[in-house]
Amino acid sequence: MSKTILCAVDINRPDAERKVLEVALKLADLDKAQLDVITVVPDFGMSVVGAYFQDHQIETAKDSAGDLLRQFVSEVAGPDRDEGIRHVVAMGNVYDEVLRAAELEGSDLIVIGAHRPDLKDYLLGPNASRVVRHSNCSVYVVR
Repeated sequence: MSKTILCAVDINRPDAERKVLEVALKLADLDKAQLDVITVVPDFGMSVVGAYFQDHQIETAKDSAGDLLRQFVSEVAGPDRDEGIRHVVAMGNVYDEVLRAAELEGSDLIVIGAHRPDLKDYLLGPNASRVVRHSNCSVYVVR
């Protein structure tokens, strides 16, 4: 039985991520668990690309991601259900930030989407497989 469920979504792919959030909502309702929804913004500040961005641009991207996340969750879950959901916007690598958030919040379950793997995914490993391999809690992968 889960007390806290963390659902990881990519707000840049709302059509594909809708199913992931719907599954997380059903699982949270079954166990009457707290649902946290996280999206991760790439951390451009630590790469060569980061030299082209100023701090206020990075904060603007994070704020914009938060707005998009709240809008997406409200649209899928409905405004009433959305009130009880915690929205998390993190910056960094997706798998690192999802694992960190799950650990900090004491999540019992992570719900994450996975796309059909490409050749590059077999060599590098997609975010979902890294979360599955390194998580301390159960992971539900939605295809």
